[in-house]
Amino acid sequence: MEVATTTDAYGFNIPYWVFSTGLVFAWMFALALRDSRSDRVVGAGSSEYINVVHASVALFGIVAIVAFLTRIEVARGYLLLGLPMGITLLLLARWLWRQWLVSKRALGAYMARVLLVGSRSSVQQILYDLTKNPGAGYLVVGACITDGKIGDKIEAAGRSVPVFGSADDIPKAMESSNADTVAVTSTGNLSPMKVKQISWSLEAGRQHLILAPSITDIAGPRIHTRPVSGLPLIHVETPRYSRGQRFVKRTADLISSILGVVAISPLLIFLAVIVKCSSRGPILFRQKRIGRNGREFEMLKFRSMVENAEDLLPSLLDQRDSGNEVLFKMKDDPRITKVGRFMRRYSLDELPQLFNVIRGNMSLVGPRPPLAREVETYDSHVHRRFLMKPGITGAWQVSGRSSLSWDESVRLDLAYIENWSLSRDLIILLKTAKAVLAPGETAA
Repeated sequence: MEVATTTDAYGFNIPYWVFSTGLVFAWMFALALRDSRSDRVVGAGSSEYINVVHASVALFGIVAIVAFLTRIEVARGYLLLGLPMGITLLLLARWLWRQWLVSKRALGAYMARVLLVGSRSSVQQILYDLTKNPGAGYLVVGACITDGKIGDKIEAAGRSVPVFGSADDIPKAMESSNADTVAVTSTGNLSPMKVKQISWSLEAGRQHLILAPSITDIAGPRIHTRPVSGLPLIHVETPRYSRGQRFVKRTADLISSILGVVAISPLLIFLAVIVKCSSRGPILFRQKRIGRNGREFEMLKFRSMVENAEDLLPSLLDQRDSGNEVLFKMKDDPRITKVGRFMRRYSLDELPQLFNVIRGNMSLVGPRPPLAREVETYDSHVHRRFLMKPGITGAWQVSGRSSLSWDESVRLDLAYIENWSLSRDLIILLKTAKAVLAPGETAA
């Protein structure tokens, strides 16, 4: 079999196996150019996957252009099948390697050994964040703080790390802790020259410097670095939601929801029957929630509780044993039916919300839809959650659900809104599918 027939320009044929071999090597080169294997992106976050997709699409675009210009007749079916199959296999392989790497990092292997430098409060905050996310590959081994004394301890997230003194003691601290990375958590008490001296004191190629800015939960295309007179100025754009972005999100929601309802219609009918037969009450539970721009809407769920569940809530408020100060949760809520407990564990009770998405009240991915009584307790900055439609799933659901504190839930929702992208939605949906198929202890 051949990729090309005899061309007018050159008059030779290219066998498929030769073309495929060249494509594989070109693909590997494209992935390398995109830094998809860099230790800065491998193992955590979505950048690794995004780089794989971008490199693959760019390569096939170049192949198509070259084939057109040189009049090599590459079979369209070959390209149409090769691109999605190749991307799928690459992403699957990267995901499998990531699971292996995360499991090793949970045991302390393949980690950057980090020395934190800054004020006590900023060091404690970064220690907390890095300890809560070991898959990122940073192991904090010590700290140098502005008012630090050798022998002190810094504690956060159940971990305690030693203090090796102040910023003047960094070289000795690096040697004592065997650290290979210095993370400056705050520069308020460090002069620009001191930061430069820290950088100059590090061994090139083996030791690294990280600057952790005080502004958090900002990522992606909103951040731009612009050097001015030797100063690396970081520009952070305010979040903008153009008509085009809203149109793309709404179109994706509408098409996906309609196809989803058609695909799972037998399951919806089955769940409706067992809900009706298992206990008294309606099949659907309808509840007023607050949506985009603070508008109230009626959210749908399969009923998973007894008929008078809302009337029983006040008597259970003092018995809560999970959730947080705003969201009520009970691990063994007596109002939940046997069928409801199963549905809630696998999030089956939320499937009717696909009709909310079709109506336009909700999105597939977005902030958590709050109750009116919850909104009454919001601080002013939390109202930014209403800039977007609430979602069936979101960052809050794939990051701990009922185990999250209220501040963590708010931070995740606001970070999603501040940094929205269609690829981010896709990643959250994939994580949701994983969480539904293998629910953990936080599922309820």
